[in-house]
Amino acid sequence: MNYIFFSTLNQMGFWITWLVIPILVETLPAILAFARIFIFTLRNHNSQKDLDFWPYISIIVPVYNSEDTLYDCVQSINQSTYPSDKIQVILVDNQSTDNSFKIFQKTQKDFQQLNIQWMKTEKGKARALNSAIYNSTGMYIVNIDSDGILETNALKNLISKFEGDMTISAMTGCILTQKELIKRTKNLPLKWLQRLEYFEYAQAFISGRNTESRRNHLYTMSGAFSGFRKEALMKTFMYDISTVGEDIDITFQVREKSKGKVMLCADAFFFVDPIESWNKLYMQRQRWQRGQIEVSQKFSGYKLNVKAFFSNFLVRRLIIDHTFLFLKTIWLFASISLLFLNYSPLLLSLSYLSIYILYVFMSILVYTNVCMMLKRFPAERKFYFGLFDCVFLLPIYNFILSWVRLIGVINTEYFSSKWTTKDYKEEFTTVKKIVINDLMKIKGDKQK
Repeated sequence: MNYIFFSTLNQMGFWITWLVIPILVETLPAILAFARIFIFTLRNHNSQKDLDFWPYISIIVPVYNSEDTLYDCVQSINQSTYPSDKIQVILVDNQSTDNSFKIFQKTQKDFQQLNIQWMKTEKGKARALNSAIYNSTGMYIVNIDSDGILETNALKNLISKFEGDMTISAMTGCILTQKELIKRTKNLPLKWLQRLEYFEYAQAFISGRNTESRRNHLYTMSGAFSGFRKEALMKTFMYDISTVGEDIDITFQVREKSKGKVMLCADAFFFVDPIESWNKLYMQRQRWQRGQIEVSQKFSGYKLNVKAFFSNFLVRRLIIDHTFLFLKTIWLFASISLLFLNYSPLLLSLSYLSIYILYVFMSILVYTNVCMMLKRFPAERKFYFGLFDCVFLLPIYNFILSWVRLIGVINTEYFSSKWTTKDYKEEFTTVKKIVINDLMKIKGDKQK
């Protein structure tokens, strides 16, 4: 009996050890974050109050082949509760080849109360933003993407928070995908992917960034919807045109140059189109991964040391996002290899199940937080409430995306001078050819 007990304990030791890592690094922080947000939400019931004076703001919309979405974007600005006479709209075209200019002309005709301007720049979103910033006249700069729409009160809520705390230098809004477009999707696998994306965004912004911003540790403002105090923005080197992570770069610049806060505005929503395909998601997440690595290398400097895990949030983020990513990969392959060392398949299955349950538990905590914080937005809350089944799918979704991120890390190392545009089908075909060629070489060597 003792032999069986210690033998089982010995085999369990492997996966119990690896279970400790996500408990310490992810589960405990998730519980603390849940408690903070839960208490904060209970204590804060009131919405932002109207200001006596609304400052003049400049809204910058980079435009690149946006004829299908630009009109709806400008219309959402027009329908905003923010005073129209206090808004400057700059549409910045960076070498579009479609009829985006005609859409601009239509918006000028239909929304005459808005001050809408058109300017042309060189290709590239960062160049477009920089040019428009220098031509802006507002006290605050708000950047939004042309393929999304503003929630009616988003601008008011954003500016109210700026005016209520003069130490805030910049803020990101909350990004969600358009639920009506998800509802209309007929392709069932794609619809499930879009539901998971909505669920992921809600958890990442409404809960995740909320926790980060409370300690001024926000890693990145959203490139789709961000606001800046202009005087703070002008102290930076502006958007970096050499990185695909210009939104991460400007986040760090603003915090370091202006020495102010970079926060989340939890009640300023911007709705973007849901993902169109797995290919798009694959390329998007690799692009994000590359941007994160590039900017982290730029701003870490001498501070990038494991000893700074507790004192430097950038170090913590890199270790959790990258070091543990490799550890999880090693754990997966190591656990499979244990089957060939007479480890019990049952125990290994239990290890996978235990970790899965752990992540489901964390997802439920965040789900509860988000439901509470969406109380003022009943339509979004109702839709999100109906996504409870995503609680059980999110760990699998995140696991798959972790492999995409790992591929992104590898691609960043091998494509340092330019960004690869290959989708997963192209990359799979390339890898398949390499494997076949290697096998042929091995076969040829054996025949010799």
